[in-house]
Amino acid sequence: MKITIARRQLRLMAATVSALALGLAGAGSSPAASSAAADCPTAQLFATNNTAVITDPDDPRLHTRLTRFDHELRGIIRANGPTPVASKLLEGVFWSGDLKQATYERSREFDINRVGRDGLNHIAGVIAKTYRQESVLTFRCLPRTSPETDALEIEAPGVSANRLHDELVADPVARDELGGGSVTVDGRLILIAPLADLPLAREFTAKLGVDWRTTQVHYGDREFVSRIRSMPAPSRPKQHRRARAAPRGARPDRVPAGPQRDR
Repeated sequence: MKITIARRQLRLMAATVSALALGLAGAGSSPAASSAAADCPTAQLFATNNTAVITDPDDPRLHTRLTRFDHELRGIIRANGPTPVASKLLEGVFWSGDLKQATYERSREFDINRVGRDGLNHIAGVIAKTYRQESVLTFRCLPRTSPETDALEIEAPGVSANRLHDELVADPVARDELGGGSVTVDGRLILIAPLADLPLAREFTAKLGVDWRTTQVHYGDREFVSRIRSMPAPSRPKQHRRARAAPRGARPDRVPAGPQRDR
C-alpha cells in the first residue's frame, strides 16, 4: 500500500495532542486497556517469508504455519543478542491501492525483550535483506506520553480474517489510512496505526464488532525498517527462502513465488 509520508507526518503533528487526550480518556476507561502496558513486551517484530501477491482467500499458501521460518528468525534474533520470548501466527488482510483489492498474507509476530532501538532496527534490517523484504515492521512499547511515541497497537478478541476483509473492503477511509491489519489464529485482532489515526481506528474496530472495553491498547514507536542497510554476514542464516514485506503497511517486492513449503 502506498503511503504519502509527508502528508501523514503533517497529520500526525496536527493530531498528536488530541489523539493523546483521547487515548487518556478512552483507553484509560477500559479495564483491559489500562493494564495493557504490563502485557506489552519490550518490542515486537512482524515478518513473513512470502514474496507473492495473494488475492484468493482459499490460496493454499495461506495455510502454512511458517514453522521453519519461526525457527530461522529465532536464530537471527539470538545471533544478534536478544532472546525471542514468543511468536504468534497471523492472518493478514491488507488493501492494495495498486490492485484495488484486498491482499492476504501469512506472517508471524515475534516478542523480543531486552532490546534497544538500534538493536531492533539492526535485526529487522537483517531479516528484510535475508528474506527479500522491502521493509519489516517493528513496534517498541513505550509510555503514551513518551516523546518517541508515534503509534498504537490495538488488540481485541472476537475478530475473524473474513470479517476484517469485508469491513476493510467496505470502508474506503479505513483501507486507505489504516491499510489493513492481522488476526491471530484464535481470532484476536492486531491493528497497528499512527497515533493520529486513533479515532479512525476506534471507529473501524467498532465496525468489526469490537467492544472497546475488551481491547488492549499499547502505545509506542513503530518503524518500517528497510532492507537497504549495512549488515554483517554472520547475522544471516546459511540458507533462506525468499519472502515479501512485513504486515500492516509494508509493501513487498512484486516477485512471483511458488507454493510455500514451510509448514
